[in-house]
Amino acid sequence: MSAALPLLPSPRGTVGIGFTPFETRPDVIMHLSARADELALARVEIAEGWTHDATILLAELAHRTSRIGLGTMVISAWGRTPATIALAAAGLQRASGGRFSLGIGAGSPPLTEGFHGTAWERPVLRLRRTLTAVRALLAGDRLPDPAPGARPLRAGVVPEAPVPILLAALAPASIRLAGELADGWAPFLWSRSRLPDGRALLEEGRARAQAPAATRVSVCVPVALGPDEEHARRLAAWWLSTYATRMGPLYPRLLGQRFGMAAGLDAVVAAAGATREPGLPAVAEELAREVTLMATYDRAAEAIAPWFAAGADHVQLVLPPGRPEGELAELLDVIAGAAAGEHRDRAAGRAVAERAPHGS
Repeated sequence: MSAALPLLPSPRGTVGIGFTPFETRPDVIMHLSARADELALARVEIAEGWTHDATILLAELAHRTSRIGLGTMVISAWGRTPATIALAAAGLQRASGGRFSLGIGAGSPPLTEGFHGTAWERPVLRLRRTLTAVRALLAGDRLPDPAPGARPLRAGVVPEAPVPILLAALAPASIRLAGELADGWAPFLWSRSRLPDGRALLEEGRARAQAPAATRVSVCVPVALGPDEEHARRLAAWWLSTYATRMGPLYPRLLGQRFGMAAGLDAVVAAAGATREPGLPAVAEELAREVTLMATYDRAAEAIAPWFAAGADHVQLVLPPGRPEGELAELLDVIAGAAAGEHRDRAAGRAVAERAPHGS
């Protein structure tokens, strides 16, 4: 792992926004991202799945924005070769003026096998080889694992500013890999109270790194903010039911088995099967508060703060897809206001600590 690459282009803030593959409207992504740039949010990240090429959208955003960090969250390690990933990353770093960060993940069996036509086998090994090769190529080194008998090549152009690499990982072995090889760990639908567990796994990976450096935690949290509690609870129910039923076995195992919240997850899935727009069952409330940002608009800052207290370095708030653009723009204003308040509170806390007498 390289030494402590910054994941933010400037110290403006620690809260950003993200878009899932379910958001299929590029014009909405462009409008909201430009607005996030104006509001001085930290980053905008675009996930790549089965809809849009994230690198193309980010190239557009590089020319429509001037300050905000840009990132892939995430590119599948199965969908491109390490060389094409490195070329795209170098190009986006150049186009954005050094604002780009590269998020890579193993994806899921349904997406890898059903969309890319590749067997989802030994995903941790795939991630290791991809991260190692991409980092080597971005540094101007030769490809570390060329085909048998082939002469390893270098990239003809490398970025002037190093590209931070984040790993979207949920399994223990992958999280350790993030601690060993990546600059950042970016979990999605991770339990807030389990962030210390994730940090412990990162430290285990760091211990086996050739050049140990701290791995930043950039947690991706689904947004379930609403003007009233009922609206917020319905959004949380949508997130949970969608990722439990439409994204393969990974998230049900994570939430139900590993985090021990099967009763809440089962209740959400059952409610979703009974009506088109279910509310959040009472038994699932703890689950929703653990893995989503569920709150009313006026409590947004209070909902974000516990994620930092739990150990996050950055919070990426993933916007609910398909909602009217006006509603999402309103959400963005709420998030920006909450982020500004959180940033002021954290700055004030640091100032108080710096003024305190040593040993107090």
